[in-house]
Amino acid sequence: MKKRPHVVIVGAGFGGLGVAEQLAHVSVDVTLIDRHNYHTFQPLLYQVATSLLNAEDVGAPVRSLFRRQENVSFQLGTVTGIDVPGQKIRLEEGKEISYDYLVLAGGATVNYFNTPGAAEHAFPLYTLTNAVKLRNQILERFEAADRDPNLVEDGALNFVIVGAGPTGVETAGALSDLFYNLLPHDYHQLATEKARVILVEMGKEVLPPFKENLRAYAKEALEERRVEVRLGEAVAEIGPTFVRLKSGEEIKAHTLVWAAGVRANPLADLLGLPQGRGGRVKLNPDLSVPDHPEIFVVGDMGEVASDGEVLPQLGSVAMQSGEHVGRQIDRRVQGEPGQPFKYWDKGFMATIGRGAAVVEFPNKMTLHGPLAYFAWLGVHLALLNGIRNRIETLWNWSWSALTHDRAARIIIDAKDEAAQTLSKPAA
Repeated sequence: MKKRPHVVIVGAGFGGLGVAEQLAHVSVDVTLIDRHNYHTFQPLLYQVATSLLNAEDVGAPVRSLFRRQENVSFQLGTVTGIDVPGQKIRLEEGKEISYDYLVLAGGATVNYFNTPGAAEHAFPLYTLTNAVKLRNQILERFEAADRDPNLVEDGALNFVIVGAGPTGVETAGALSDLFYNLLPHDYHQLATEKARVILVEMGKEVLPPFKENLRAYAKEALEERRVEVRLGEAVAEIGPTFVRLKSGEEIKAHTLVWAAGVRANPLADLLGLPQGRGGRVKLNPDLSVPDHPEIFVVGDMGEVASDGEVLPQLGSVAMQSGEHVGRQIDRRVQGEPGQPFKYWDKGFMATIGRGAAVVEFPNKMTLHGPLAYFAWLGVHLALLNGIRNRIETLWNWSWSALTHDRAARIIIDAKDEAAQTLSKPAA
């Protein structure tokens, strides 16, 4: 009996899931590898960080997603090496896995652009762990200021966000809703009105990919929510209690959220192949690697292009490129030639806070305000993996809309358990 081709997919993000799902009815065996046992719905991470959603609402166990797809097996592990000539990958514990086709879908990681102090003190927002750490930091700063009001003047309640793309704008709006609508009811003795949300953007406008009218609306909506928008400013240095701008201004702040850019996952460096901006692997039109038709790269790790234009690092690009690669592997198995990737632009959207969002359709028509906000809610709810996740998310959104309450504003820190264990008296 002829052995079925083995497809190894590294990364259980949007791209990796797209490949695996597309191979459901193809005569191949698939091994999906990720260092976490869950898939993260990244567009809603900022809502975990701002206490609107629980971490479990945006995370779905990978094994449950493929429980009915018998040709997929999941391997929990971290890839540390790729033997391209030998067609093997190496995991952290030393295990090697052979492949007939390899798909790299490891996504991206934060890019600090060599900003001094950023790696040590900034809070990125790209993983579920990032989101929980940021939520802890936000709530801890309010608790600390409640214990010692002098910390307010030291910047404990000043929150700087770097980057006015969708992640930065959505985080700024969500923080504003949290600080000025809910936390004053929690902290009766604290001057919560002194809390500041400061959005710093090196460019001249917020949401640069959107049309001019949407950019103007977004800036106005943010400022109505008391967000301080600093355009044409760049961060020069970050410390534990300050942010220094290149203009020379120093802002007292204990928290800086980094939403200023990403680079390809370091896995891209292991191939030893040409890379473009941000470490993205250069690809053939069908998304295979030059001189290695058995290797594909999808999503943020590769220079995914359509009609000769390199596409931005978006979830929709990752999903569609993953589905495309799944179809190309099917064609290879059938002995058919590959096809170039074609991206279907479905438009893009961003929320700015309760009742405010912007939507740009593929035909360049636009929508903003409450109607755009409900469209944003509907699209993201539909894209979430799992019925339970959708029900939980809808419930949390509805409860917050009715009461302004956010049940997820709890501090969960693994260090607490260690400290408790160390403080136990000897028997």
